[in-house]
Parts: sequence; structure tokens; C-alpha cells
Amino acid sequence: MKKIKAGRQPNRSLAGDIGVAIVLIIFGCFFIFPLVYIINGAFKPLDELFVFPPKLFVRNPTTKNISDLFLLMNKMGNITFIRYAFNSLLITVVGTGGHILVASMAAYVLAKYRFPGSATFFKLVTVALMFTGYVLSIPNYLIMTRLGWIDTHLALIIPAFASPMGLFLMKQFMESSIPDVLIEAAKIDGAKEGRIFFRIIMPLVKPAILTLMIFSIQALWNNIGTTYIYTESLKTLPFALRTLASGGIARTGVSSASQLFMMILPVTCFMLAQSNIVETMASSGIKE
Repeated sequence: MKKIKAGRQPNRSLAGDIGVAIVLIIFGCFFIFPLVYIINGAFKPLDELFVFPPKLFVRNPTTKNISDLFLLMNKMGNITFIRYAFNSLLITVVGTGGHILVASMAAYVLAKYRFPGSATFFKLVTVALMFTGYVLSIPNYLIMTRLGWIDTHLALIIPAFASPMGLFLMKQFMESSIPDVLIEAAKIDGAKEGRIFFRIIMPLVKPAILTLMIFSIQALWNNIGTTYIYTESLKTLPFALRTLASGGIARTGVSSASQLFMMILPVTCFMLAQSNIVETMASSGIKE
């Protein structure tokens, strides 16, 4: 009689594992191509930027594009590069923090409590996922005008709190990852709702929080904001960089350097939280 080995048996052969690895490597190279191209483009001199056919890797790296970027930024007026960066960072940090808090609180109620209209409300949230920012731009502008928030950072921060994607992901993650008996045990021990939410729920949904952080940072950091903000001292870094890059062919190098600067923050955050993003996506499928 053959001895049955304990443990999980592999469901693929060695050749199958090698084939899967090769396919993943090919797709990985395909998706990393834009990232490599942007990084190399930021350090290419003008003659390499205009060479045809274009080369992926830089041959004679230079920092002239980056130095020209800061030089032109300082010549734009009284507003410095640091001011533009601070405005974008303020909008990104406050908007992301508010979005995570609001989405988590609303998701907790929808995932762990049943009240009249809860299912209908979540269906409306699911439908709202189909609407892009372009569709909502006019209603948002009218609302911000009525509230008197035009030409303030609040016009970009407050709408970010109500993104339906965050509520959807958090609600589905809480339903699949947090058992109801855990909350009931905390209540039996005398914990109040606020303590349960901040001391028990929030630490357990850390993967979902990091996922929302990535999505929110990407949206807010790249927001130009020209629809709502008109004062130069309140404008964002993407607006300033786009203005510099629109100076014609002579500023192609500056444009390449600006793309690198706009990419650093979202890519860094994604690399730090990529494992949590995969876990959240695997736990946040539609179950209703």
C-alpha cells in the first residue's frame, strides 16, 4: 500500500509552474515598460528624446531636465515650487484621511447592522460606481458655489470624502473578514460603539485602508483643480507642471522631468502597500 503524504498536494506539474512563471514575467515586463520609459526619459538629453525610433534606455544621462524644471518654476512668479507642492500635499493628505474615515464608518454600519433601506442604499452606492468625475463635475461645481467653497481647497477635499469606491471596498471587506461574534463579544465585555470601531474594527481592516489610501492618493495628487481654484497661491503642483510642460518642443525635457515627479508619490505608496491591495481585492467581491 502506498503511503499518502500529509499536506496539500500540488495541482500543477513542474512544467505548468514554469509556464505560469513565464507568462507572469512577460506580463510584468509589459506593465513595467511605461515606468521604465518615464524614468529614463527624465534623464535623457534633447537629442535622445527626439531620436527615431525612440530608445528605451538613456545613453548619456543628464540632470539638465530636472534643473531646468526648478529654474522655470522659480521664474513663474512669486509662487515657488514648495508652495505648489504644499497645496497638493495638503489636499492629498486631508482628502485621503477624510475619505478613509468616512468610508470606514459608513461601511461598518452597512456591513454589521440591518436597518430599513440599508440594502437599497448599498445598491445606490454600487450604481454610483458607474459615474465618473466628468459626469459629476457640473453638479459638484453648483454645490461648491452654493456653499461658498469655490477658490478654496475645500472644493477638492470635501467631494473626495464621498467616493463610492471606498465605501464599496470597505463594506465588502468587513463582511468577509470580520465575524459578527467578535463584535458581540466586545459588547458583552462592555465596549461601546466608538471603542469597538477604533480599537477592533480599524486595525482588522488595515489592508482595505491601505488600498483606499492608494486610490485616493492617486486621484488627489494628480488633480489639477482648475475648475474650482483660480488664485495662483492655491493652485496645485500638477497645474504648475502642466503649465511649464506646455511651452512647446523646447520644453520636452522639462515635461519628461515633471512626469517623473508626479509619479514618485503614487508609485512609492503602491510599492509599500501592494500585498494589502491584493488581499483587499480578493476579499471584496460582490456577494449580493
